[in-house]
Amino acid sequence: MTHSPGSRILVVEDETKLAQLLADYLVAAGFAADCLGDGREVVPWVRAHSPDLIVLDVMLPGRDGLELCKDIRAFSRVPIIMATARAEEIDRLLGLELGADDYICKPYSPREVVARVKAVLRRMLPADPAADTSSDLILDEAGYRIRFKGAEVELTAVEFQLFAALYREPGRIYSRGQLMDRIYNDQRIVSDRTIDSHIKKLRKKLAELRPDEELIHSVYGAGYRYEVARDPITR
Repeated sequence: MTHSPGSRILVVEDETKLAQLLADYLVAAGFAADCLGDGREVVPWVRAHSPDLIVLDVMLPGRDGLELCKDIRAFSRVPIIMATARAEEIDRLLGLELGADDYICKPYSPREVVARVKAVLRRMLPADPAADTSSDLILDEAGYRIRFKGAEVELTAVEFQLFAALYREPGRIYSRGQLMDRIYNDQRIVSDRTIDSHIKKLRKKLAELRPDEELIHSVYGAGYRYEVARDPITR
């Protein structure tokens, strides 16, 4: 199951026909959908209704979508998919340093948005602590720890953010620049070697939990990805 029945999606889009069309597709896919067209209404609505995911347009009357994303992140971890028709925003959204979970370019097809919504909600499903397979590493976000089959390792804040970014999208290749954008929100200037150093330390800690398998893979000339073997490791 990719999402809970009736998961509530907030569509923030000032083009009324587009918003309603997307809402119709979401409802047809089994979601509940609400629409807002004015940026000034968004934060109070989110506080009052706690949606399961937000599709948030960048260009809005009242308040800018990028500013809204930052404000929402100050009090909520609700998944946010940013939508933009402005090419100059893509680099910022690619880094997702604003706290967004994904982005989509306009014009888009409603089917594509529904697919993205399902994918993001699927990534956000909590790991089952009772499950006992080779791929079940459990992230303890409150304690900056990773657990596996009763064992655990503690991470620094930077190591945890780095691993969480890779872990939540297995198979996706992140460049060093994208990872730097994820873990250094203050836009400080750091070298690629800084990321490599953090990855090295992170691999060493992960090896304490999974000594028989490399979980973070280097992709020559591109960056890093998280991936586990399909076959379980026998105990």
